[in-house]
Amino acid sequence: MRQRLAPFSCLTALSTAPPRHYIPRFARPLSTSVDKDAPVTASLSPRWLSDLQARIGKCIMFGLSTSQAREAGSILQEIAQDWRGLVAGHVNNVVYNRYAESARVNWTLNFANILDPAHKTEWTELITPRGIGVILRSIRTDYKFPMKWPDRVTVLHKLRSEPLPETDHFILDVLILSELHRRPAARCEEDIVVYDYKAAKKAPLKPFMVDKFKETWALQEQAKETYGNKVHDLIRRVDSLEKSSWNRPDAKEDFGTATDP
Repeated sequence: MRQRLAPFSCLTALSTAPPRHYIPRFARPLSTSVDKDAPVTASLSPRWLSDLQARIGKCIMFGLSTSQAREAGSILQEIAQDWRGLVAGHVNNVVYNRYAESARVNWTLNFANILDPAHKTEWTELITPRGIGVILRSIRTDYKFPMKWPDRVTVLHKLRSEPLPETDHFILDVLILSELHRRPAARCEEDIVVYDYKAAKKAPLKPFMVDKFKETWALQEQAKETYGNKVHDLIRRVDSLEKSSWNRPDAKEDFGTATDP
């Protein structure tokens, strides 16, 4: 879900120029532990994508051959196309939570309208108090940085764990992305309870819902591996670009046009 921020504050201008003396910012402090099920980017700096673009910018400013410039362009094109998946990798707290709430409704309706239209009525009723529904038991939000108008947000939901037939509650991990800065602005954890409004008690998910959630879980795991491999490949390619341009032993800055060596 993408949403434009309300125009009640101005946009903060941030410098995108590469640092004069580049210091890698990919690694987190050694004391930070990373869950084995976490995405590849969990072990990187929150600014890893913008740092990667700055490194490419430094290579371009130094001067590249035709083949190197083509490689730099290819990397930047891939980042522009896949940045949301690669990262899946001032607005106040209430508004951040409202984004998550609206996106969760859309996430549920996606099952009704696209993924499982045969059970559209049951999926739609999950967000109503008419029968089997879902209730937000709690939400925890980790704010990364303040977003300001005219930024736009993309909100992504994913299941924390694979559902079981007896599942009567589940956790959704939420990623709120800044389209302007191309990095997470906030992360949320939503604790969802399945509730039977007619019986006034918790209830398990219906079997077909468990099946669809299992399919979703499998797709999430596949995407995590795919984009994890892409992240490693992008970093490797930028390392190679640096070593063949400004970071090679005999490097001399090219103030003219790019030509083949």
